[in-house]
Amino acid sequence: MIQRRGFIQASVAFAASCALSPLALAQSTATTTLINGFPPGGIVDAVTRQFAHALSQQSQGNFIVENRVGAGGRIAATAAKLAAPDATTWLLSPDTIFSLYPLIYQDLSYDSFKDFQPVSTAVLTTDAIAVGPLVPESVTNLDAFLDWARANPERANFGSPGTGTPLHFLGALLARESGVELQHVAYRGAAPGINDLLGGQIAAMIAPTGNFLPLAEAGRVRVLATSGKERTPFTPDVPTFLEQEKATEYPTEEQWFGFLMPAGTPDELVRAASQQIAQAAANEQLVEGLSKLGLKVQASTPEHARDTLKRQHETWTSIIRQLNLQLDL
Repeated sequence: MIQRRGFIQASVAFAASCALSPLALAQSTATTTLINGFPPGGIVDAVTRQFAHALSQQSQGNFIVENRVGAGGRIAATAAKLAAPDATTWLLSPDTIFSLYPLIYQDLSYDSFKDFQPVSTAVLTTDAIAVGPLVPESVTNLDAFLDWARANPERANFGSPGTGTPLHFLGALLARESGVELQHVAYRGAAPGINDLLGGQIAAMIAPTGNFLPLAEAGRVRVLATSGKERTPFTPDVPTFLEQEKATEYPTEEQWFGFLMPAGTPDELVRAASQQIAQAAANEQLVEGLSKLGLKVQASTPEHARDTLKRQHETWTSIIRQLNLQLDL
């Protein structure tokens, strides 16, 4: 009788395990690691940690964050490429590491479209240009800034979080299309550049929009334009580059941070992960927390993530050819 009861209990347990999703089965024996390539305290890291918390809350698994910092996110991408294709390692990355980097780095250790399986977008983000105290208070829009820069060539510059970043290219495009010489000042990240902007060492800074929100609210910087097809809800009174007379050809599709897995990960595991990310993206605490950083939470299908990467890559290919920059990266 005891043996029969034990057999029935074991059978029920086995049947229940078969009803679990493939991803749930994988997570029953291993912790899921979310890799990102940027230091703690930054925006990419914040997105990774908030998603890890939401994913852990809604599942029986444990999601932990691992920072593989360096080379603008390329070290993390390489680590994710080499991970086992069993859905226990996810990469959270800006799309530009895959859409833009192949065009400017000669020695990438990964192939954006062969070594990874896009899983889902996580958040959408825009970039912005802001001016500080070096620029007269009368300058409140992009055209006025370009007129000021033309009249003050010795002070006409802009900072970005680094050479070869999308923010660098946005400034280069702005200079090219307006015919105004704008000297690029490269920083190691947005924070030091914004500090110099506030201190009057540089005229303008181009960075993710979220970096400027508290400073703009306090009146310490003036945001002149944002990227994207439409105005961001975080700065509804600020026109886009496209709305203004001297617009640029900067990609109008919003950039995203999203999840990817190593190539070869079974399709059923990728889709199960995509569904989990979609569930986490509906978490109100997650949405509210990331909105404070100027980020719009938005999950997607694997197909959508892959298609947008391809479109962004095509757009960046056109832009890099137009700029003809010699970066030696």
